[in-house]
Amino acid sequence: MSRKIAVLGGTGPAGRGLALRWARAGEAVIIGSRDARRAQQAAAEIVARAGAKIEGMENAAACAATDLLVLTVPFEGHAQLLKQLAPHFRPGSVLIDATVALAAAVGGRPTRTLGVWQGSCAEQAAELVPEGVTVAAAFHNISADVSNGDGPIECDVIVRSDDKRARQLASELADKIPGVRAVDGGKLENSRILEQITALLIGINIRYKTHATGIRITGLPEKGGSR
Repeated sequence: MSRKIAVLGGTGPAGRGLALRWARAGEAVIIGSRDARRAQQAAAEIVARAGAKIEGMENAAACAATDLLVLTVPFEGHAQLLKQLAPHFRPGSVLIDATVALAAAVGGRPTRTLGVWQGSCAEQAAELVPEGVTVAAAFHNISADVSNGDGPIECDVIVRSDDKRARQLASELADKIPGVRAVDGGKLENSRILEQITALLIGINIRYKTHATGIRITGLPEKGGSR
């Protein structure tokens, strides 16, 4: 079933890549940005590639337009954006957070992560969103090939949430991407582990001069088992 997905902070490579993949899978996608014109330009570029239904809006308008949201912002803008968006969340919304606290946010190396007071970016998000909005964490470790829009992605997406419905929705979106398998990663607190893996993969990419590394969990049933 098609649903409307808002990718907040969606004009970067990860946001554009996810938006393109979901649009090609038949989903209606909104790209959000601080600058509505930039969001509209990104949407037009994806429409030219995919011929799909994509809109571009300022982040607050995108947030208010649907109850299924994916956050793909750099860590330095994470808390500020969530505070700005607080009045615009629909009751019962699900926010899927893909943010990682890379040290590059403060001029450090992208192969290191910063300490987050709440334990992880996803747990910070859960603390900042209004009551009634649930948070899942996913798409931190997906291969950068998601942005090329062609061919399957050899990668598992490990989904964490304290809410069963949020975990299910995030898993369904992961399974929409060819080659990707959603894996139930348990509670939201496990994001502390998965966010660290992003920095590890960046280091591996640098050493092997690639951009396409991902992770696979072996020994599971075809669809990653029960969610």
